[in-house]
Amino acid sequence: MNRLLGEKPLSTIFRLIVLSIVVGVVLALFGMSPFQLLDTVRVTFLRVYHMGFDAFGWLFQYFLLGAVVVIPVWFISRLWSTMSAGSKDKR
Repeated sequence: MNRLLGEKPLSTIFRLIVLSIVVGVVLALFGMSPFQLLDTVRVTFLRVYHMGFDAFGWLFQYFLLGAVVVIPVWFISRLWSTMSAGSKDKR
């Protein structure tokens, strides 16, 4: 228990309670309720989740576009270095 809450668990619990009350007052000043806040977090996660799959689609398109250039250049570079290393061994 001490590893989780620190050396003085009662002090830590008291600070968490006070901080929760202060944050609650500030959120209430902005017109937020606990259920509104939870719903906002849920909607935010859903939006990020849906945008994530769109982002993967765009990412895959950019990957393909770059790979059309990078892979052949890499292959030619490797082929060239292999051929030049082989010609150095013959000398």
